[in-house]
Amino acid sequence: MLTLMLFLHVVGAAGMGIYVVLPFVAARFRQLSTPAQEGLANGLVTAGRVGQFALVLQLLTGGYLISQADYTVPWMIVILALFVLLGALAGMIQGPLRRIQAAAISNTDASGAISRVQTLSVLTLIVFAVMLWLMQDPWYAS
Repeated sequence: MLTLMLFLHVVGAAGMGIYVVLPFVAARFRQLSTPAQEGLANGLVTAGRVGQFALVLQLLTGGYLISQADYTVPWMIVILALFVLLGALAGMIQGPLRRIQAAAISNTDASGAISRVQTLSVLTLIVFAVMLWLMQDPWYAS
């Protein structure tokens, strides 16, 4: 069972890979035409949804895996706080992406929403990278 859960946890981490490429893709918004912005925003909304499902998979499998080892309480608190922060940032990106879609449809300016997506995506990448680092090097109880 442990091997299956570890495999699913790695699959979930791969599904969350959208948060690694999101800042680089979001940086292209300003260079695209309005219909292309709509298409990119639509694709990123879908990819964000996949990332959120992967986040739920991480919660379920990580909960099982954390119960199978002896981790320190501070490490578990930090991981849980980062997990909640990552989920919040991932959810907050969806709103501006939908505003970019709506602005492209109505042919209005979406520069504020684009800036917000770019900022939130960089923050998400930072939190995700910190989580990956802490998962790779957990603080075990001695």
